[in-house]
Amino acid sequence: MSYDTSPSYPYPERPPHHASPSYDTYPWQPPAPPEPSPRRTAHHAALGHHSDLRVLRTAYRWQRRVATFTALGYFTLFLVLSAFAPSVMSTTVTDGLPTGLLLALVQLPVTWLAVILYEHTARRRVDPIADRIRKQSQLDAKREAVRR
Repeated sequence: MSYDTSPSYPYPERPPHHASPSYDTYPWQPPAPPEPSPRRTAHHAALGHHSDLRVLRTAYRWQRRVATFTALGYFTLFLVLSAFAPSVMSTTVTDGLPTGLLLALVQLPVTWLAVILYEHTARRRVDPIADRIRKQSQLDAKREAVRR
C-alpha cells in the first residue's frame, strides 16, 4: 500500500514558520567547530593475498579435524563399546587378556598416531602455505620501504 503525498485540494501559500531573525538566538554559545579536513588513509602493506590466507585457514582447519577425529573417534568408540557392548569388552583375546583392556592399551598408540598425523599434515600442507605467505609479506614490506 502506498501513501500519496499530494494534497487532495489546493492549499494557499503561507510563509514558512521557521523564519528566524538574522541575529543569534543564543549568543553565549560557542561557534560551531569547523569541518575537519579530509585525511589521507594510511596505506598498509598487504600481508599476502586474501585467497592465500583463506587457503591457509582451510588447510589448518582440516589438519585439526583429522587429528582430533582420529583421537576422539577411537576414544568414543571405546566408550560406546564399554557402555553398550560389555559382552564384547569382556571376551578374551588371548590367555587372560580381555578385549576391553586391549582396546584401552591401544588408546595410547592411537593418540601418538594422531600427534604424528598432525605433525605430518602440518609439514606437508600447512607449513608450505604459511612460508609462502610469510615470504610474500616480507617482499611487500621491502617494496613498501623502498617507496618511502
